[in-house]
Amino acid sequence: MGGFLFSTEGWPYLLVPFIPAAIALELGHANATLIFFIAAAAIIPTAALMGRATEELAAKSGPGIGGLLNVTFGNAPELIIALFALNAGLHEVVKASIIGSIMGNVLLVMGAAFVAGGVGRGGAIQRFDRTAANVQATMLLLAAAALLLPALFELIDGGSLPAVGIERVNYPSNVETISVIVGAVLVLTYIAGLFFSLRTHKDVFNPVADAGQDGHDEDLWGWTVRKSVTALFLAGIAVGLMSEILVSSIGEASESVGLSEFFIGVIVVAIVGNAAEHWVAVLVAFKGKMDLAVNIAIGSSAQIALFVAPVLVFCSFFIGPEPMALVFNGYELGAILLTILIASQVTQEGESTWFEGVQLLAMYVILAVVFAFA
Repeated sequence: MGGFLFSTEGWPYLLVPFIPAAIALELGHANATLIFFIAAAAIIPTAALMGRATEELAAKSGPGIGGLLNVTFGNAPELIIALFALNAGLHEVVKASIIGSIMGNVLLVMGAAFVAGGVGRGGAIQRFDRTAANVQATMLLLAAAALLLPALFELIDGGSLPAVGIERVNYPSNVETISVIVGAVLVLTYIAGLFFSLRTHKDVFNPVADAGQDGHDEDLWGWTVRKSVTALFLAGIAVGLMSEILVSSIGEASESVGLSEFFIGVIVVAIVGNAAEHWVAVLVAFKGKMDLAVNIAIGSSAQIALFVAPVLVFCSFFIGPEPMALVFNGYELGAILLTILIASQVTQEGESTWFEGVQLLAMYVILAVVFAFA
C-alpha cells in the first residue's frame, strides 16, 4: 500500500485526509482561506477516484465509449463546482472557470503531455492521429465563434462587456435569448459530433475494434462494472460536498489572499475541477500513448465549450438568482481566441515535441500572470 500511495498513480489518495478536515473546518467556521485551500486539495483524491472508475468502465465498453466516459466524468467535478457557484449567483466565477478549463486543457495539459511524451521517449518526436485531433480542434473554433458573438452583440448594443471583479450582470432579455439559442446550437453540434465519432467515422476515432482489448492494460485494476459505478457514485457525493464548501469560501478567501474571484475561477477552480483528467493525460503521454493524451486534452475542451457551458446557461434559469448570459469579459475572450488558434496550429501535423510543450506551458503562464493583475 505504501508503495502505491507514493507512486505516480497513487499520490492523489494521500490527500484523502483533507476531506474530513475540510468538513471539520467548515463546521467549525474556521478561516475562509484555510477552508478554501483544504477543500481544493480534498477535491483532488475524489477526482482521481472518479478518473480511476471511469478507466475501469472504459476497458469494458470499448475505446469509443470509454474515451467519452473519461472526458465526461473527468469534467463532472468541474460541472458540480460550477452548479454550486451558479446557485450562489457567482456568474462571473462560473464563466471564468469555463474559459479556464478550455485554456487549461489546451495549454497546460497538452503542453505538459507534450513535454512528458518527449521526456518519456528520450526527446523523440511523438505522433498522434491528426484527423481526429483536427476534427475536435475545428469544433473548438466553432465554439470560439459562438462564445464571442453574444459578447460582440452586447458590446455593440449595450456598449460594454462585464468588468473583472463583479459577481454577475443583469443582462437584457434579448441577450439571454441569444445565449439560450446559441447554447442549443452548440449542444446539437456536440451531439452530432458524438454521432460522427462513435458511429459514422468510428474507424478513424476508434481504430481498436475489439472492445475487450483495453481490458488487458496492465494499468487497470480489474474492477467490475458494479464496483466502478459504486466508486463513481461515492466520488460524486464527495465532490459535491467539497464543491459546496469550496464555493462558499471563495469570496472571503479571494479578499484574504489578495486575488480576484476572476483569477480564482479561471486558474484555481479550473485546475482543481479537472485534476483527474490533467494527471491522466500527462501520465499516458509519458507512457507513449499520445493519441489518448491529445484526445483527452482537446476532447475535454470541446465538451466544456459545446456542452457544459450551454448546460450551465440552461440551468441558470432554474438555479440561482437570475439567468446567466454567455457574455464574457475582454480577458476571457482574448484567452479563448488565442487558446483555440493555438490548438488548431499544434494539431495540424499530427506530431509533437517537448519544445512545443514548453511553448504551450509558457503561454499558459503568461495568461495566468495577466489574469492575476486583472
